[in-house]
Amino acid sequence: MRNRYSLSELVKTTYSLALTKILFSNARLIRRPIYIRGRSSIVGANGLTTGRLCRFDLDGHKKTLYIGDNCEIGDYVHIVALNRVQIGDNLLAASKVFISDTSHGNYKGVNISDHDSPPNSRDLVKGETYIGHNVWIGENSVILAGSKIGDGCVIGANSVISKEIPPHSIVVGCNEVVRQY
Repeated sequence: MRNRYSLSELVKTTYSLALTKILFSNARLIRRPIYIRGRSSIVGANGLTTGRLCRFDLDGHKKTLYIGDNCEIGDYVHIVALNRVQIGDNLLAASKVFISDTSHGNYKGVNISDHDSPPNSRDLVKGETYIGHNVWIGENSVILAGSKIGDGCVIGANSVISKEIPPHSIVVGCNEVVRQY
């Protein structure tokens, strides 16, 4: 049995496809609505497909988000790239994934942020986040600043990544490598 669009979905997708070809000529399909702050910071994104209601918060003054070829991201994906987020080719990211290179405050090492100050008034601490080629990120996962995910990894649903994950690993929970193949 073939999955078919309803008439309203066909109209919405056709509209999104037309706007994609006008505004993002290298992308495959950017579904609407989408929120992009700092669009000039995006590099690559050839063959990119996004779901609905994605949000990209980018620097806007320099290149900060590097997206490889043929990446597919689901609905409600939020990417913050104020310094550098690099995504390899063929990423498959499910819905409600959060990827960031930025934190409100410093919580490691010296010069720890004041926990009694409002989080929004703390300095933004920017790092780098790297996601390799052929990575699959499950629903509701969070990829934090300073993370490095190797090629061929599978990040299980609801996982939190905050460190380096070796290539060809399966990760569940909080940085818990359960299998490396």
